Amino acid sequence: MYDEDSLPESPPEIPPEGPPDNGPEGCGPILPGAGKDAKPLRQQVFEHVRAAGRAARADVARALGISAGSVTVLTSDLIGVGLLREVESPPRDSTSSRGRPPVALEVVPEGRRVIGIKLSDERHSAVLTDFAGNMLRDATLPTAPFRKTLDQILDEIAELMAALLAGSGFSLSDIAAVGIGLSGLVEHVAGVVPWSPQLSGRDLPLKSAFEARFAVPVHVDNDANVLTLAELWFGAGRAMSDFAVVTIEQGVGMGMVLNNRLFRGTRGLGLELGHTKVHLDGALCRCGQRGCLEAYLADYALAREASTALGRSVRNLQSPQAMLETLFGEAKAGNQAARTIFRRAGRYLSVGLSNVIQLFDPELIILSGERMRYDYLYADEVLAEMRGLTLSDGRPPCRVEIHAWGDLVWARGASALALSSVTDSVLGGAA
Repeated sequence: MYDEDSLPESPPEIPPEGPPDNGPEGCGPILPGAGKDAKPLRQQVFEHVRAAGRAARADVARALGISAGSVTVLTSDLIGVGLLREVESPPRDSTSSRGRPPVALEVVPEGRRVIGIKLSDERHSAVLTDFAGNMLRDATLPTAPFRKTLDQILDEIAELMAALLAGSGFSLSDIAAVGIGLSGLVEHVAGVVPWSPQLSGRDLPLKSAFEARFAVPVHVDNDANVLTLAELWFGAGRAMSDFAVVTIEQGVGMGMVLNNRLFRGTRGLGLELGHTKVHLDGALCRCGQRGCLEAYLADYALAREASTALGRSVRNLQSPQAMLETLFGEAKAGNQAARTIFRRAGRYLSVGLSNVIQLFDPELIILSGERMRYDYLYADEVLAEMRGLTLSDGRPPCRVEIHAWGDLVWARGASALALSSVTDSVLGGAA
């Protein structure tokens, strides 16, 4: 049972621009790829420098296990095409001033620029990012919470990108690629959306329609995947080979990094944790099926029960988010019906997390999304039940961290999607 102290007086503040970078400067995974998926050596050198922020040639040689001569040749080429540049590096011994200043390498940030976009039920967000991963500008656009046609969503994207670029000195012709994250089922390679709660219709060709209208390459993915990329490129997952991200907002999503790579499944439709079944013939999910995990955890599911607990009509004009704020306040004040809703949601989450651990054995699970402002989803009782449902055989339990980031981190993850693709395009062809 939850006690009175398990509900805080006020929810924690949400950082406005995503996870802090507690490691070295730079962006992108710190651990290199390996095996049959290893990238061309030229690209590995570039990505190591970008991940480190700044790196000496000797450091690159040691990290990649190649000769100093190879690094010299490869970096000279990258400097020649304007992707890397030399900068002075502070000496290891700050008391010494003799000799030539040590030289390091860094990415030329002006080399390419990308846009990352997160489409949401109530507001869209976007960031403009340079080739070094620095966020240059951001913008948000309120949107009505109803399903849009493909043309309507493209109109909103156009308005959002115009707001982002206004006064920046750049136009769409200066953008190398755009990344978009949205909820639902997304075929990443084809850029087709089989189903999304934000769009009306099925099997919508978002990628081809976007590129036909804006003449800019676009890469589309599920929003949980782009949030996972944000952790892999900018956050806690940079130095991890295996971790999971579970998101709880308007829906329930999941992203997974295995062997330092984002896992999508055969068609990019894998890891739909929110639509795994936890109760046969259970609550109705917005996907049209019953018993999905999302139907017990997502905003609309909790608001549906909140209308009963608070005695509100289902026709009440209060938004789901406002309804949840009211419900949480009632729970803190001791309303047993409100507290029961939260306890039930927490128990279903413990079932979902235990299944993730049992299937994938990740080093870390990151719980993220706006609902992580509410501690009912990570109370000690929830995590204890998660561990109790997992066959750990006395081994240390999987770590769970709470990242209650704001909207822009999703857009930053979408920018990482675009950066990754542009990097592959520019550097992936030469061994």
